[in-house]
Amino acid sequence: MSRFTDFTDKVVIVTGASRGLGRAMALGFAECGASIVVSSRKPDACNAVVAEITATGGRATAVPCHVGDWNALPELIDGTLAAFGRVDVLINNAGIAPTAASSLEMSEELLDKTMAVNFKGPFRLSALAEPHLRKHRGSIINITSIGAIKPDPTYPVYAAAKGALNIITRSHAMEFGPAVRVNAIMAGPFWTDISRSWRDEYQKNAPSAMKRMGTPEEIVSTALYLASPCSSYTTGTIIQLDGGIL
Repeated sequence: MSRFTDFTDKVVIVTGASRGLGRAMALGFAECGASIVVSSRKPDACNAVVAEITATGGRATAVPCHVGDWNALPELIDGTLAAFGRVDVLINNAGIAPTAASSLEMSEELLDKTMAVNFKGPFRLSALAEPHLRKHRGSIINITSIGAIKPDPTYPVYAAAKGALNIITRSHAMEFGPAVRVNAIMAGPFWTDISRSWRDEYQKNAPSAMKRMGTPEEIVSTALYLASPCSSYTTGTIIQLDGGIL
């Protein structure tokens, strides 16, 4: 195994790790030797991914957490330290994309929930993790969305939240550097549960150079790059991973 992809003795937190992109990244980092903290709202779903990892000889633990709950986030860091004693990589992947019929019909509750999960949670969790990441010259990877630069009337608040996460990626890179690097993957459409309601139609005429949606496994190599010594001079960078959307 190359020293650039060897994550033995490294501890990686993945939020939203029970399915989709988060699950793929959790499995990918585990395959490279990392100890994985699998986090999402549902304990049973977290435990299922832990079982997948440990079945192949990997190390993982479940620390369920609702990233939209500001006061619950310290428990995720505390649970990680209790299980593995350190934090090397934080992947802020958890997200939700609810919609309303129009901006006028968007409720304050739904707006606040969308912002809390997609922006406030990653902001707070990064701040909590930073002192521990600093000890090991660690890395934060924020999973944002192409919606941040290509907003659509059907998901304005989601797009705004991901745009804010792009900005915080740059801001935290400056605040936490040089010891902690902070980057983002700005994901385009991927074949996941979240896209279930529209993925078949999109796949028929995908407006991208690749002419298709991405598969969850196709985000893993980019995440590994950003967490590894390969990207030692890369921080405050937002990588657009969308198959070449036109």
